[in-house]
Amino acid sequence: MIERLAIFDEHYHKIGEAIRDEVHAKGYWHEVFQCWVIEKIEDEWIIYLQLRSKLKKDYPNQFDITAAGHLLATETVLDGVRELHEELGINIAFEDLKALGVIPYKIQNENIKDYEFANVFIYEITNGLNTFQIQREELDGMYYMRLQDFFNLSNGTITSALVTGYYYQGDEKVSGSQEISLADMQALPQIYLKPFTDKLQALMK
Repeated sequence: MIERLAIFDEHYHKIGEAIRDEVHAKGYWHEVFQCWVIEKIEDEWIIYLQLRSKLKKDYPNQFDITAAGHLLATETVLDGVRELHEELGINIAFEDLKALGVIPYKIQNENIKDYEFANVFIYEITNGLNTFQIQREELDGMYYMRLQDFFNLSNGTITSALVTGYYYQGDEKVSGSQEISLADMQALPQIYLKPFTDKLQALMK
């Protein structure tokens, strides 16, 4: 399926449509939906990160937003909730999400010019890793990190943090923990992490 995306100028005014590959090749601004899943266990908050499939064209085998995806030209932000169903097996209404607003940011390297208006949301769960039925075509695993560690890693206070969860090796589900750094989260540049963590910390107060 060829995905057509709405494209925008830098002021978030729609200027037309283009296919996804052209959007990333030419650096057109476009919309994405992002939802971070969090959970409070006893007195401590954790945040969930997906492990992207090793077969993905962009950022393979990297830790990323719990669920995220492009909004098609025919969709609105409300339609983005489908990403939680498709990637995580979670069926909820858009009204169940908490909005953090729009974060514009750019990622540009030899492979991609990714200029995104990210519509960012938070969703709270209560059933741990059992909540997720991950889409194996898109994800290889699911992990969580202490929220304070995530903040500290994002702002450079620490250089690595522990994640716990599982990944699939073929059909085998392998559980465990490992230390990761920002080098393992290349889809999340500082230009995104700073406004995101500021907004999330404000929400949690």
